[in-house]
Formats: sequence, C-alpha cells, structure tokens
Amino acid sequence: MIAIIDYGMGNLRSVEKALQIVGANVTVTADPAVVAAADGVVLPGVGAFGMAMDHLRQTGLDTVIGDVVRAGTPFLGICLGLQLLFTQSEEFGRVQGLDIIPGNVVRFFPDGAPDGVKIPHMGWNALEVRSKTPVLADMQPGEHVYFVHSFHVVPDDPTVVATTTEYGGFHFASSVAQGNVYACQFHPEKSGAVGLRMLKNFADMVAGVRV
Repeated sequence: MIAIIDYGMGNLRSVEKALQIVGANVTVTADPAVVAAADGVVLPGVGAFGMAMDHLRQTGLDTVIGDVVRAGTPFLGICLGLQLLFTQSEEFGRVQGLDIIPGNVVRFFPDGAPDGVKIPHMGWNALEVRSKTPVLADMQPGEHVYFVHSFHVVPDDPTVVATTTEYGGFHFASSVAQGNVYACQFHPEKSGAVGLRMLKNFADMVAGVRV
C-alpha cells in the first residue's frame, strides 16, 4: 500500500487518481501510524512552505517522514513535497525544512526576471536527465512535464540532481534522487502519459518490481 500524506495542502485526489490509474493500491491519510506502516509514501503539496512545515510538525508527520526515509521505504515528493525535504526555504523569510536532503529552496531570479519571463514558472517544459534513477526508467530525451512554482531547490550535493530544466536561460534542478527518495518539482499527476509512466515506475518499485 502507498500512503499519500494529507497535511491539509496539495492536490491529493489528483495524485490518488493518477496512482490508481497505473494500478497502485493507495490511501490518503493524515495518520502517522498508517504512513509508518506503508510500503511506499508520497508527499504531495501546493502552497506555502512555512505553513506546510507547521502542519507537519503539529501532527508529528515530520518525524514519521524522517523515520520512513531512514527505513528505506520508497518515497516520492511532488512540487512542495520536494521543497519540504530540503534544509530550509527563503520563502517569507528563512524557514527550516525536513533536512532530509541538504540544501536550500530559493526564489527564481531574485534580482528580477529577464524580459518576457514570467514568475511563477507555469506550464509545460522539458526534462534533461542528469542521472539514472528507477522512476525515470524509459524516459526519452526532452520529454515534457507540467510545472507551477516560483521557487526551486539548490542541493548542496549536485550529484543528487536527477533532471534539470531550463527556464529564462537558467537551468534548475527539476528533480532529485537520493537513495530511496525521488522528488520532483513538476506534477507527474498532471503530466499526461509521461507522468503516468513515472508514477507506474514508482508503484513498481514499491511492489518490488524491477524497473
């Protein structure tokens, strides 16, 4: 069973439906005990970093996330769920994250975006694969996925970057992979056949199927 963490923020039903389409057994839950017992865990999210961290701490979900990652449970972070895994974010001041992946969450173009470049980065954009990871199995060069975000992650260790994406002449880390953790800035549940293939790969990992 794959647990989708409900902490009051995110496209929970969209993620649930997409995973069900690829044949996964899923449950949406805010219960730390259910998350701890799951075979795989998904941390989705849309919204403010600080508010999300407050919800996770108040419910004890911050602790259980660390526990399941350390236990080796396959773990998928999506959008804000990627950013929360990092050490801290500069959104609305410095806010501490889960610190599972060392690094920071920073604003796009803090000194001003180039002419014609809009923030948030919204819409379809291409992935450039930097490192192989099971979730990206069978990815073709330049495949497009769907983004909505104004901040991006900067890992301390560049080797965890799984894909990059170019926006306004700037290349940012659009997904990362570290051990049993894969996390993406884009929304696979909104990315058509490409996103469903990634979610199927994740579900296969959870089920113990080699991908």
